[in-house]
Order: sequence, then C-alpha cells, then structure tokens
Amino acid sequence: MGRTACLSALFLLTVILNVRAQEERENKGSFHSILFLDYYWFAQSHNTDFTDKNGFLFRRIYLTYDRRVNDHLSARLRFDTKSPGDFSSDTKLRPYVKDAYLNWSSGNQQIRLGISPTPTFDLQEDIWKYRSVAKSPLNLFKFGSSRNLGISAKGKLGGSKNLEYHFFLGNGNGGKPELNSGKKLMLSVSYWLTDHFVIEGYADWKNISGEPAAVDYYTLKGFAAYQSENFSIGGLYAFQQYNASAETAKGLNLVSLFGNYTFSQGLRTFVQASMMLDPNPRAQDISYLPMSSAAPATFIVGGIDIRLYESLFLQPNLEAVLYGEDESGLRPQSDILPRLTVVFSF
Repeated sequence: MGRTACLSALFLLTVILNVRAQEERENKGSFHSILFLDYYWFAQSHNTDFTDKNGFLFRRIYLTYDRRVNDHLSARLRFDTKSPGDFSSDTKLRPYVKDAYLNWSSGNQQIRLGISPTPTFDLQEDIWKYRSVAKSPLNLFKFGSSRNLGISAKGKLGGSKNLEYHFFLGNGNGGKPELNSGKKLMLSVSYWLTDHFVIEGYADWKNISGEPAAVDYYTLKGFAAYQSENFSIGGLYAFQQYNASAETAKGLNLVSLFGNYTFSQGLRTFVQASMMLDPNPRAQDISYLPMSSAAPATFIVGGIDIRLYESLFLQPNLEAVLYGEDESGLRPQSDILPRLTVVFSF
C-alpha cells in the first residue's frame, strides 16, 4: 500500500511538472525567484545591545508565479519570506503572500484587483534600482506600505505617451486583514519631460476608524529624476501629517537624494542620502537597521555592484545613520553597519 501511494505521488508530481513545462513553453505561465543574502556587522549603534552583533540573514526571498490567461487578463502570485529584522527574534523563516492579484489590461490601461504594488514609491524604486541594498526613502521611514489589498488603476492619461497615473483604493493595512472600517486613497501622477527626465506628484489619505492614536493622516510627495543607460539621479521631498492624539497633530518632513553610475557591464556604484527633519516615532521599528526615535536622523548608504554571473551579484555596502539633537540637546550615537550583500535570481 505504501509503495503504491509513493508511486502515485511520483506520477502526480511528474504530471504537474510536465504541465508547468508545457505552460512555460506556450508562454502562459512562469516561475521566477530572487534572493537577498546579507552578512552584516554593527560596528557602532545608538543601542548598545546591537554593538558588535554580526551574522548572516536573508533580507528577502521571493518566489513568483505569473500567468497570462489571455490577451487582456493575467495574474500574479508571489510569496515572500525573510529573516527577522529586529535582531532579537529567533523565529524560523515563514512565507507569506506578497502579491496576489488579477490584472486586466487594454492598450495603455490596467486595472488590478487583490494585493498589488502601491503608487507610494513604485517609481522611485524602479529608478533607484537597488532595493537589494536599501528601501526607497518613504518605504524605509515607514511613510507607507509597498503593497495593499484593494483595487487599482494605472496607465497613460488621454492620448499622451508621457503623462501617467496610478490610483489605488485599499484597506490601508498593507496585505494584512482589514481590522477597521477605514480606507486609504493613493494617487500618483508622473510626467516624462523627455525620454530621460521625469517628475511626479503623489498624495494619499488614510482614515483609521476607531483608533484614537491615529485617527487619520495624509502624505504629499514631490519627486524628480533623470535616468539614462549608465547614470541615474533622483531627489524627493515628502511630508506626512498624522494625528498623534485627538488633540495634537504632528508632521514629518523627509528629503532624499540618490544616484547610481555604471562603469562597465560588470561594475556599478550607488549612493543614497535621506534626511528626516523631525524625530520619527516609527524609527525603532525599521527592519535590519532600527534607529533612534528621539532625534532627527540622516540615513546614508553607498557601495558597489559587482556582476559575477548573469544572475549573481556581489554588493558590498556601508550603511550609516547620523543623528541630530534630541529634546534634551544630546545626540544619539551614530549607527554604522558594514554589509556584504549577495543577490541571486533564477
């Protein structure tokens, strides 16, 4: 009986693999994956518990399945897993759903339903190119989530080839379950002045019903960038107003510059500098680089990108966080984090 069950399972697995191979040959479905592996060392930290901590961790493991149903309808299912980013948890890697959406497209228009990328910093990450090393500024400082559950529309406006939009109506809780009756509205409008130069305006508004600690907030962002085959540079300013209590409203101001340059086919360099002009109450919850919430922080990362093989990259980099003065006039000690990042896709 056990032998029969094993043979049946093997036969079923063979059939499934053959079907998937046939789908890929017909260009209907495909699997792909990417991994970010770090070796890190806290050379210095504002939190003495982190000083001299070092080790290996997976910052990201993606497994994605894309399926084209017909000329207009497609779907994506992506799983994500990562090592804990607080340097205290000892939990094992647990996968979760990163993307799960249906995509309808016609001409230059798309409508997505499910868990899909938001317009909050989608364009910046495309031009920054080094999500493998560091998040884009609004993502890093937790101004918003990279994913949300809801419905979105994106495409080109009117007959213009240069004017693009991305609208999203979502739960406002990332890809997590809805816990309240509030919703989040997001809108990005970008204009390509030339084939290389783009400007973007972004705004969002989120209402959180029944949570007095954060009744509602809104975000405004302006972004401009230049990109070519060998060189990219971008800058942004963002402001987020949120209610810290029923009586007091607080705001956060963020400015950032980033760039990357290609020396040759196998060698690139990159740098990003992002400054919080106000203390960020969410800073201590930033994964893989917890920051002080007591003072304004300037985040700097730079490094080189070495292409070893077609899908294997070595990216030595250095992260640093410099602090301004806190309310008592003191400066938290800077954070210095050398890392060696390996990126592999297949």
